[in-house]
Amino acid sequence: MRNIILLIIAAVVVILLSATLIGGEDNTSAEDIGEKIDSTMTDAGNAVEDKCEALKEKAGAEETNC
Repeated sequence: MRNIILLIIAAVVVILLSATLIGGEDNTSAEDIGEKIDSTMTDAGNAVEDKCEALKEKAGAEETNC
């Protein structure tokens, strides 16, 4: 449970950092910003899913998909 909380905190940090980097660029369109946010959210979701699967595998669960 502690690992999941840490992973969620890390995902939030990544999102905030990407928003900061996006905000620093002068020539970005709304579409570019949306694509960057989408990519960041997908990466964060994949990281959470990978961590969940690793925890289930460690616990010896029959079904390791999350």
